[in-house]
Amino acid sequence: MNTLSAFRSMAQNNAWSNHRLHRACAELTFAELTAERTSFFPSIEETLTHILHVDWYYLDALERGGRGLAVFAGAEPFTGFAALRQAQREADRRLIAYCDQLSDDAALDGDVQILRKDHVQVDRVGSVLMHLFVHQIHHRGQAHAMLAGTRVKPPQLDEFFMAEELPLREAELRELGLPVR
Repeated sequence: MNTLSAFRSMAQNNAWSNHRLHRACAELTFAELTAERTSFFPSIEETLTHILHVDWYYLDALERGGRGLAVFAGAEPFTGFAALRQAQREADRRLIAYCDQLSDDAALDGDVQILRKDHVQVDRVGSVLMHLFVHQIHHRGQAHAMLAGTRVKPPQLDEFFMAEELPLREAELRELGLPVR
């Protein structure tokens, strides 16, 4: 597996993990989603919303959208969990498409301009992608732990890459339109 293949797999794993976690969270009532819990953000809903907003921010930089921090300006709370779930699915598809369009490993060394409050940060594509994946995993883990304190059983999120475990995820991969391997 080359580096670019690894990034593409991580983007697909990201979509699958979000799918599983959001499917479990969809079983919660609005009160359960927004209930105060112990974590970095005070609720499951706020944690999942933060993940999405940061995805939008870095995707904008990777795609050279030029919006920068303005992506947060109109980011109102979602009116329902279904809208948040759909928006995350769309962001996940954008991330997969971005990784799929990278031509070769050298593309990971290209520059990304990240518009910050008082400056433009320049970083490598590969570094920004790694940051985004780690950010996702970090906060998804927090939401997963908060979910454990509810009546809904947290989903298994660590069986994506192992071939023997393919039957445990195959239907979901097909549902998401991801490669089954």
